[in-house]
Amino acid sequence: MGTDMEEAQSRSNNNNNNRSSTSDRQAQKALLVLNIIILGIGNCGGPLIMRLYFINGGKRVWLSSCLQTVGWPIILLPAAFSFYRRRRQNPAAKFFEIKPFLILAFAVVGILTGLNAYSYTYGVARLPVSTAALITASQLAFTAAFAYLLVKQKFTAYSLNAVALLTAGGAVLALHTSGDRPEGESSKEYLMGFLMSVGAALIYGFILPLMELAYKKAKQELTYSLVLEVQMVMCFFATAFCIVGMIINKDFQAVPREAKKFELGETKYYVVLVCSAIIWQGFFLGAVGVVYCASSLLSGIVIAVLLPVTEVFGVIFYKESFPAEKGLSLVLSLWGFASYFYGEFKQNKKNKKKLIQEAEIPQIQGSLKPESEMLNP
Repeated sequence: MGTDMEEAQSRSNNNNNNRSSTSDRQAQKALLVLNIIILGIGNCGGPLIMRLYFINGGKRVWLSSCLQTVGWPIILLPAAFSFYRRRRQNPAAKFFEIKPFLILAFAVVGILTGLNAYSYTYGVARLPVSTAALITASQLAFTAAFAYLLVKQKFTAYSLNAVALLTAGGAVLALHTSGDRPEGESSKEYLMGFLMSVGAALIYGFILPLMELAYKKAKQELTYSLVLEVQMVMCFFATAFCIVGMIINKDFQAVPREAKKFELGETKYYVVLVCSAIIWQGFFLGAVGVVYCASSLLSGIVIAVLLPVTEVFGVIFYKESFPAEKGLSLVLSLWGFASYFYGEFKQNKKNKKKLIQEAEIPQIQGSLKPESEMLNP
């Protein structure tokens, strides 16, 4: 009789654990979707508002670089909400839980992010949209390579297919870039813009796996509130790096003069700067969140698939041309995105089936009692 009760209790515990595990996975998926949406808004909106700044008379590269990370104080709002929830559960909870290892690791990542921001902005200021998008698409190949080297990322046929399709989608944009040097720009300036954009793709392709590696090496529990703290550290050091550049380049003195000459007006100049800081913060917050919830490879794939989408918005808002090459690039990118998530769907289905089988084994074993037990209750 006692054995029956123990077996029933064991089955009950297994069922509760399975329900808890399912609930956790659903919450993780919801958080992943939220971060993909935030990343999408930042990834599409950031380049568009940066382009708005440059085509209306903006010329300060260091200023635009700084705007990509200077909005980090915004993160204090969700961090405060997270702290309030933790404080209700544990009165001894601290506002900041990040430990020295992660502070040091993401200080380095922050400086690299500042360097990446400057390289990317320099390219956007010098290159046509199609060329800049082409080079940015190569970031996915760098991300895949560094993810394999740093975090031993495992590739499936679907993820490899996604990388190939998304890289090809970006490469197709090169088909109409011959003779695309902007009017009034020298060959030297164009070449520098090209090289700086390649450098930005390389640096950010390294940053995403580096963040994932730091998460794996951290000797503390990884929570989303910790991700918010990591984001603040990273953006603080990136902003400090860019502010040094602004001081050297005398951007602070130039801002009032540039605002008066801005084609949309002085007030809208400052509105553009503020909106740029907010939107770009969404990009970095979403990218860090996707790395936390899934992997650096998925973060790179989301960024890559949205490049042609940004091109579509460029056509809508800035009346840019949309030749067949851009349409083909969009199709290839969406195909790659679908390939990756179909692979993830199949893998999750396989994992779910495995969990169900593991949960059923104890119940089957419990029902197969020895004959002596059945005869002598």
